Order: sequence, then C-alpha cells, then structure tokens
Amino acid sequence: MAETLGSLCDKLTIVKLKQYHSQDQDRLNSLSVQENQLQTEIDEFIISAVHGKIPTEKLTFAANKVYKKEGNVVAEVTGSISKIFSQLADVNCRLWHEQELVYEFEKVPVEKKDHVVKQLAVLNLERTKCIDEIDKQFRVIIERTKEQ
Repeated sequence: MAETLGSLCDKLTIVKLKQYHSQDQDRLNSLSVQENQLQTEIDEFIISAVHGKIPTEKLTFAANKVYKKEGNVVAEVTGSISKIFSQLADVNCRLWHEQELVYEFEKVPVEKKDHVVKQLAVLNLERTKCIDEIDKQFRVIIERTKEQ
C-alpha cells in the first residue's frame, strides 16, 4: 500500500495499542521510536501535501474492497478527519480484542466461532473505510487550498 495520511494514522493507532498491551521494556523502547517516526512522518506528509510536493492523486489510495454487502453491515464513517481518526482508533482497538480470540481459537466456544470470524471481517471493512475517508477528506482540503 502506498503511504497516505490514513495509512499513517492507522499505523500510529496500532503502535499505540501495542504500547498499551506491552510490558517488555525493550519492546516499549522500540515502539516509542516507531511512534516518534510515525508522528514525524505524518507531520512531514501534511507539510509536503500543503506545499504541493505530493501530487493530489497520490493523496488517496482506495482499498477498493470487494465483498458481499448484503449481510455485512459496516458502520458509517462520517465527520471531520479528527472524528474519523478517533473512529479508526476505536475500530483498531475492537479489532485487537477480536484478534486476541483468534490466537486461542480452540478455546472459543463453537457457537461463538462464526461470530468472531464475522466480527473480524466487518471490523476490517470499517477500518478500511476509515482509512479511505481520511484520505478523501485530506485530498479535498488540499485541493481547496490549491484553488485559493
């Protein structure tokens, strides 16, 4: 995937989740470095986009997910970039906990296994929608800025 604001935001939320769930000091140190690198990369990406150093067509990289929409209700993704970033952090947190169940899938009761798999799929779709919407909105902001 090409780097976009949405993909960088996604990576940052995942690093924050890893920090929250880790107690290993070496891992925490490494994650702190990653966090700082991502924060710098996000700042540089925004500045480069504002100054026209990134072509507007490279500000988006739609996932173009192909899936059966019937029976796969995905949460709406609306609002400002910051609101969607918050939704992305929330969905990644929920994904984290569903994924934890998969690591010991044999312990999940049979009657709940289908639900876990379905939740992973739907949450991943919502995550992708968040990333794409952050990118779309950022592109619109940059295009409007260039028009002025």
